[in-house]
Amino acid sequence: MKNQSPRQSVVQHLALLGTCLWAGYASAGPQEQALQIHSRLTGVKPEESVLVDMAEDIANGDATAAAYTAMENDAFYNVTLKNIATPWTNRDSNVFAPLNDYTASVIGTVRDDMDFREILYGNFLYLGDNGLGLPAYRNTDNDHYEALEAGGYSLKDNLVRSSQSSLTGLPADATAGVMTSRAGARAFLIAGTNRAMFRFTLLNHLCRDMEQVHDTSRPPDRIRQDVSRSPGGDSRVFQNNCVGCHSGMDPMAQAFAYYDFVYDADNDPEGENGSLDYNSAGDTDAQTGTRVKAKNHINSANFPYGFVVPDDRWDNYWRQGPNMYLGWSESLPGSGNGAKSLGRELASSRAFAQCQVTKVFEQVCLRAPEDAADRTRVDTIADSFSTGGYRLKQVYADTAVYCAGD
Repeated sequence: MKNQSPRQSVVQHLALLGTCLWAGYASAGPQEQALQIHSRLTGVKPEESVLVDMAEDIANGDATAAAYTAMENDAFYNVTLKNIATPWTNRDSNVFAPLNDYTASVIGTVRDDMDFREILYGNFLYLGDNGLGLPAYRNTDNDHYEALEAGGYSLKDNLVRSSQSSLTGLPADATAGVMTSRAGARAFLIAGTNRAMFRFTLLNHLCRDMEQVHDTSRPPDRIRQDVSRSPGGDSRVFQNNCVGCHSGMDPMAQAFAYYDFVYDADNDPEGENGSLDYNSAGDTDAQTGTRVKAKNHINSANFPYGFVVPDDRWDNYWRQGPNMYLGWSESLPGSGNGAKSLGRELASSRAFAQCQVTKVFEQVCLRAPEDAADRTRVDTIADSFSTGGYRLKQVYADTAVYCAGD
């Protein structure tokens, strides 16, 4: 036998170690696997009877049923789902933000096995049960949800689905799931030009920030007046940088032209008592003379020849060019009016499905997908998510089973 080099010895040792680790996982009994699945999904130990039921399902070859049993624990809703959704509700991605209508609506959608795409276009909100004696839902504060959280109530048992339009006064065709929730509006439609709503929806639900969709090949005809064409006196900055984001973002962010979050900036700078405001048909903004909110025309002197927003018509320029690989649905036209149809466009993309699966994978497996096997599994789960009714609970179950041996 030839003498081995030190490198060959190390490689053989690592291969043997990997074999042993896999063998350890493969030989793990149903009870150990049940404990791991329950821990990953809830963060708490199961009761003995629950552990026995889960282990029995695993022994019978149905680990998915065991995962669904784990998801009956209150902690899956009050902790796991709240922790994944709460950072989506604020610009700082703060997981410690209070419960609000955005977070509660995500949790309720998962609990009820609803089509998860509806969080970007549905006419619904989830409230705490009336029998709990909570403050009423109001457009001007978050007291209802803060009382629900402070009371320590089970979000699995005490969330009730309601029509958003009946609660907020928005026309049904102006509702767009969490984008038009009070918390969503307070975070992303406050001040500014409403581009934040588009950017953070893209970041939170398609896992892409603007730098990742930068494309200078799209036409700049819908870039608004507030964007200088010669920043710092150099037009090359606009052509090589600004165009890359604004040429695609501005035509889609136009969907929010009739929305604003109204608050007293002097006495309530954080907008804690502000509310979402919408210009319905027949309403006219005093400054624009149309339904378009004045915020869409600010800083018009930066480039007077830029695009002037006339309505809430949006177009997806990213259906061509490099961002076509976000996987836009061929069953949709790629254009429309208002936030609801834009939400459907975003939620029907392949990027939306992959983003949800990736976020769940990172939360449940405690790591990002890191090798070919992980990436293949994420794609497989995303396929099942897309073809199986977009049920996020199934994504959690599939992911927990896959990572049970980590």
